[in-house]
Amino acid sequence: MEARSRNAAERWSPSPEASRVVQQIHTMLHPRNIVLVGATDKPGNYAERIWNNLIKYGFEGGLYPVNSKRETIWGVPCYKDFANLPDKPDHVLVLVPARFAVQVIRNAAAAGARSATIVTSGFSELQDDESQRLAVELQQAIRETGLAVTGPNCLGNLSAGEKLFTNIDDRVVTMEAGPVAIAGQSGAIVMAIRQALEDRGVGVGYMVTTGNEAGLETTDLMNYFAIDPSIRVIVVYLEGVRDTKAFREACKAARAAGKPVIAIKLGASEGGRAAAMAHTGALAGSIESFDAISAREGVIRARGLDELVETTECVVHAELPKGPRLAAVTLSGGKRGLLIDAFSAAGLNFANLSPAASEKLAKMLGPGSIVGNPLDAGFAAVVDPSVYIQSIKIMIDDPDTDIVIIDAELPKATHELRERNLRRVDEMAASAGKPVIYISTMSIGFTEFTKGLRQSLPHIAAMQGLDRAVGAIKALIEYAELAKNVPEIASSSSASARATLERLLKSATGAALDEVSSKKLLKAYGIPVSKEAIARTPLEAVKIAKTIGFPVVAKVVSAEILHKSDVGGVMLNLNSAAEVRKAFDQISARVKKLKNKPKIDGILIAQQVKADLELVVGTALDAEMGPVVLFGTGGVEIELMKDVALAGAPLDAIEAKKLIGRTKAGVKLRGYRGKPALHEASVIKALIGLSNIMADAGNRIASIDVNPFLVNSRAGVAVDGLIVLNNDNAAAKGTGSD
Repeated sequence: MEARSRNAAERWSPSPEASRVVQQIHTMLHPRNIVLVGATDKPGNYAERIWNNLIKYGFEGGLYPVNSKRETIWGVPCYKDFANLPDKPDHVLVLVPARFAVQVIRNAAAAGARSATIVTSGFSELQDDESQRLAVELQQAIRETGLAVTGPNCLGNLSAGEKLFTNIDDRVVTMEAGPVAIAGQSGAIVMAIRQALEDRGVGVGYMVTTGNEAGLETTDLMNYFAIDPSIRVIVVYLEGVRDTKAFREACKAARAAGKPVIAIKLGASEGGRAAAMAHTGALAGSIESFDAISAREGVIRARGLDELVETTECVVHAELPKGPRLAAVTLSGGKRGLLIDAFSAAGLNFANLSPAASEKLAKMLGPGSIVGNPLDAGFAAVVDPSVYIQSIKIMIDDPDTDIVIIDAELPKATHELRERNLRRVDEMAASAGKPVIYISTMSIGFTEFTKGLRQSLPHIAAMQGLDRAVGAIKALIEYAELAKNVPEIASSSSASARATLERLLKSATGAALDEVSSKKLLKAYGIPVSKEAIARTPLEAVKIAKTIGFPVVAKVVSAEILHKSDVGGVMLNLNSAAEVRKAFDQISARVKKLKNKPKIDGILIAQQVKADLELVVGTALDAEMGPVVLFGTGGVEIELMKDVALAGAPLDAIEAKKLIGRTKAGVKLRGYRGKPALHEASVIKALIGLSNIMADAGNRIASIDVNPFLVNSRAGVAVDGLIVLNNDNAAAKGTGSD
């Protein structure tokens, strides 16, 4: 025990300035002793499996089983309660039934424990009243005692440096403090990720299963891993984000520490979709919103577990590239083609080599050889095997390349030439100043030989499966670019704009602002709107139309009609006074026939804008991630086209341009196939204005839908606007749905 205490004292610990939660997590992952409450030797039960793992891997602290009905268990003394322990409890494993767990937590804290893991299930994951009541009582006990608690309904943790494995997994674990930390709610998925990384020779220093997260959340673990110097990559499994602000702050902490966060995120939020009554909300599912916000904070979202493993392999072993310029060496013309196709499909291209590098390759390969990138060195290497290594060195040394890819898999058994080549490339990569990445175009199984060889090559990434490798390399490039310049953006709205917002929100009575009020707010935030006025009689409608100038548009104004075209509430191309009078009467008659008898405030007579492109711009308050901004192709086929992209709010001009550039609409906006560029500045202004509205409104606006936003070469203008409020009546009120 004394020897272990000295070793622990030599290990890193948080500074006194670190947050209380971070210090708590440290005590949980580096405990003086572990107490198993609910110890039983019933074959195969969780308590016995965890005990066996603690013994097998040699946890050096105290181990104390507790069961009031046993004096011995597993061949060691068993204690009746905390008071009978030979030492003050530190970390407590709760293995008793759910109805006893709350009292165990309180008793543990009273006895001096600092942390606990509640393996027991039977709380908020169940829907019955008793389980829900126990969940509330457990959260209250955790708050009141101040214990660092993971669970309930979890499968335990790993702290490799402490040889601590309070987990039920009986697969082999390498107890070495590796550079990867894993945390997440699903014990089975987190354990599977750890095993897959271990099979690939990637060391895992920490693994924490958080279960129902009644106490510590995955976000808390991210903050801890961000400051632990032994960790270089953070892997998380997220079923949901409870506190967007806390999540973003944790991501920023990881990014500031130079530690990529690689995430698996479960799908879209039904709650978010149900609350969305505008196009923007319907198109902004939570997974897209998660991507929009988390990507800005430096999170790499993997689309599956295989991709997560490849991405982790890549970021653990590859340096951050200075740019996207790719180079590759292969021994096959066919594989050269596969590399070109796969990277091109991902929007990545192979660089033009520098003249010096091209000249060296041409001289080495000989007359008639084709010097290209990717380089097919196969024929020349058959004649002279040294050509292969020399080609790789030229690619690495070329200042016009940022990433060097080698098409080859690791051998499954000893192979003198291939092993020698791998070690020479690893030596080159150590001082290359750029990532060097081996790619096996197909997945192969790692033998124990492969695994050992891989661990002896710390400076190169070894990836499997071309498509997954391409995705991981693209993520590495994007992360490196983000790390250079991370914007901290705040609302840039004026005092008068904020005053208009407060006045309109205060006076709102329904689920949404009507079009007139919506456009007042848009205009206040610098978003250009069409010339228009509201008419309450046919005569007034004609007068307004003549003032604006023909042609005009007529639209019903009602806060209770969200999508006017669905109910015949819009008529276009009105070119005379007679047509305006007729449109006024027809729209009024159609709306009066609706079953819910919506209140009509009048008919809006608006300028009909001639445009070269119909866009949609908008915002939505995602149920998990908060406000996001949307841009894309608009008009009546918006859901069919789904040419949209999202970004976190608020935006500045640089971020707005990036958002526009991620769509086909952005290509058209900037000029396509000889057509002139359109007025992008007005679109950027609209996106910034919309994001400022959401930032200033807090969570009081559910979504803003501007469809269409019409653009020509001279200007852009919002000809429609729908602002849906975030209140209890929002889901129930409204007529029609696009």
